[in-house]
Amino acid sequence: MKKALVTGGCGFIGSNLAKELVKEGWQVDIVDDMSNGHVELVSELNCRFLPGAGFISAYNLQLLGKKRNQTDVVIIQDDFASKFILDYINTGAYDVVFHQAAVPRVSYSVDHPGETTDTNIGKTVHLFKACAGKVDRIVFASSSSVYGGADDLPTTESSPKKPKSPYAWQKSVIEDFAAMCWELYQLDVVCLRYFNAFGPGQLGDSPYSTAVAAWCSATKKRLPLRSDGDGLQTRDMCYIDNIVHANILAANADRPGGFQGRCYNVACGSSVSNKEILDYFRANFDSNVRVAPERAGDVKHTLADLSRIKEDLGYEPLVTFWEGLGRTIDWWGLK
Repeated sequence: MKKALVTGGCGFIGSNLAKELVKEGWQVDIVDDMSNGHVELVSELNCRFLPGAGFISAYNLQLLGKKRNQTDVVIIQDDFASKFILDYINTGAYDVVFHQAAVPRVSYSVDHPGETTDTNIGKTVHLFKACAGKVDRIVFASSSSVYGGADDLPTTESSPKKPKSPYAWQKSVIEDFAAMCWELYQLDVVCLRYFNAFGPGQLGDSPYSTAVAAWCSATKKRLPLRSDGDGLQTRDMCYIDNIVHANILAANADRPGGFQGRCYNVACGSSVSNKEILDYFRANFDSNVRVAPERAGDVKHTLADLSRIKEDLGYEPLVTFWEGLGRTIDWWGLK
């Protein structure tokens, strides 16, 4: 039985990943400071809640002589780089660390570059160093934003990185550090560049909300839907099941010599415009649209080339955009 730590495991992506890992027979711990996490997203699991990482030793003493049930998920409310978490990793407690935690969203990083750099770079470096020699692999949640406004569409992983926001730059820095970790510490890291993630469990009323979640939330509340600029931006929208699938493929892959920081696009391989999605909401929910200025640091178009991840990991998108949108709308209970 493999043992996993999912950082940010009560967030949108982390919670969906944790649930699938349990289904597939992994033993899962979650660490989440709850700044963007919600326990209800994993409420269907058999969870044990620790109000701080300092309780890990006491919890393990309680289990002394007993066998932990594989389906028991321990949720540790703490910073993923707290001393107690790093010390526990250093005991060899985990086979794989899925690093999903971050201060997300481009616009927030533009307004708060120092805070987001401290977490997305500084604390992540501490986490990676603690994992060196103690875990088999880190699966790192990177972002398609590292490409900036890519000149070539579809975009391959070999395309130049041109980050246009602090958030994108922070992800790019950790990708570079991941490659360095192999050379310095023989720490195997694989980087997954998520394209625009969406799906059930993604809330729509926070500074971190993405477009689909925000539009579902506004529709539920009968509020206008915000369009940034003319709505002609196109995105390779990636349903959450595809992202979870890629994470587990990356964790299970038998790759002689390791990934050594290798990067992979995770997406559907097709794009849709904001206007097309907004037109769907107009047609089905009689939604009103409010036009707002384009967001600073945003890019105009994204479209992933999936050749590398298909060849190396056997990845194929499980759910198309429109099928995923239907499932997401059902989860929101929109009528």
